[in-house]
Amino acid sequence: MNFERFMAEKTVRFNSEKSGYQASPSAVRIACAGMALGLATMILAVAVVTGFKNEVRDRVTGFGAHIQITNFDSNTSYETAPIIADDTLLALLRAWPGIRHVETFATKPGILKTETDFQGIVLKGVGRDCDWSFFRKHLKEGSTIAVDSQHVSPGVLVSASLARMMHLKCGDTFLACFLQDGIRVRKFRIHGIYDTGYTDCDKLFVIADIRHVQRLNGWDDDVVSGLALQADTYPLAGTIAEQLYFHLIDKTHHEGNTYYVRTVEELNPMIFQWLSVLDINVAVILVLMMAVAGFTMISGLLIIILERVRMTGLLKALGQTDSSLRRMFMHVASRLIGRGMVWGNLIALAICLIQSHFHPVALDPDTYYLDAVPIDLNPGAWLLINVGVLALSMLMMMAPACLVARIRPARTIRFE
Repeated sequence: MNFERFMAEKTVRFNSEKSGYQASPSAVRIACAGMALGLATMILAVAVVTGFKNEVRDRVTGFGAHIQITNFDSNTSYETAPIIADDTLLALLRAWPGIRHVETFATKPGILKTETDFQGIVLKGVGRDCDWSFFRKHLKEGSTIAVDSQHVSPGVLVSASLARMMHLKCGDTFLACFLQDGIRVRKFRIHGIYDTGYTDCDKLFVIADIRHVQRLNGWDDDVVSGLALQADTYPLAGTIAEQLYFHLIDKTHHEGNTYYVRTVEELNPMIFQWLSVLDINVAVILVLMMAVAGFTMISGLLIIILERVRMTGLLKALGQTDSSLRRMFMHVASRLIGRGMVWGNLIALAICLIQSHFHPVALDPDTYYLDAVPIDLNPGAWLLINVGVLALSMLMMMAPACLVARIRPARTIRFE
C-alpha cells in the first residue's frame, strides 16, 4: 500500500480514540449519509417513473395494441365505419417485418341493463385470432371466452369495477341494448371478470365474440372496425406505423374506403403527453439530488481537511508534495463516496424489493391508473446512475482537495 492510501485509510476511520490524526466521526458519517440518501433517491426516482410509465403503457396497449388500422372516415366515437379485413391484407400485415401479432376487432356502444341498474358500455368484439395474454394476466375470476368457428359465444368478460357497480358476478346473465334500426337487445353471460386498474377502460369495455357486433351492424364476416397490431418491441411501433401509413395510403378496399394507420400514442395523446412530463420531473430530481449529495461530500471533505491542517503542514515540512497531498485527500474522498454509495444502493434496493413484493405504498387507480406504486429497476439504468454519480462526485471533490496547496507549514506548525 502506498503512502497516500495508507494515510487516507487512517484519516477516514470512525474510531478516533486509536490515533490523534483521524477525522471527526460525525463529519464522515454526515458526508456518507448525504451521499447514501442522494443516491437512493435517484435510484428510486428512476425505478418508480420507469415502472409507472411501463405499467400505464402496457395497460393502454393491452386494450388498443401498439398500432391500429381503421377506416379513414371513422370519427372519434365507438360507432365506427368499417374496413374489409380480407386475406390479402391480413397476409401482408402478418408478414410485415417487426409485427408479431395481428387481430381483428369491432366495437359497438350500448347500455348494460339489469333488473335494478343500467350503465353505458362499449361491446368490444374479438375474433379467433385474439391474443388473450393481457386479459389472462389481469383475470380475477372465471376464464376467457372461447371464440370458435361453429357457434357464436354468449360469454363475455367484464371488469371488476363494472361488476361491482352493477352487482354482477361470474355466471350471471344480463341484457345489453343497442341502437341499430331501432333498439336491439342481446343477452350475455359473464364468463370472466378482469381488473387491469386502468379504470377509464375497465368501466367501459365488455369483451365478447366479434360476431355479435357484426350481426348487430349487418356486416359480413370479413368486415370489422379495425385491425390491432402488436410490434416485436414498443420502440418499433412508430417506425412500423409510418411505413404502413405510406404503404396503405393509396390503397382502398372494394367499397372505396381508405385505411388509417395510427400508433397507440396518437390514439391516446393526453396520456402519453402526461407520461412524457414525468421525464422532466426525473431530470429535476436527479440534478437536485446530485447537487445535495455533492455539496454534502464537499462539506465533509472540507471539514476533514480543516481538521488535518496541522498534519498537512507537518507532512509538507517533511517533504511531501502538494500533488501527493491532493492524491491523499482524493483517496479520502473516494472512500467516503464508496461507503455512501454502498449504503445508498442497499437502501434503494431494499425499498424496491419491499414495494415490488408487498406494495405498501398504494395509489388511487381512478387518478393514476394503478393501485400501487410500480417499480422497474433496469440494470442498465442502475449501472449508469452509479457510474455517473461516482464520476461527478470525484470531479466535485477535486476543488476542496486542491486547497491543500494553500496550506503553509510555517503557519500551521508554529504552535502546539
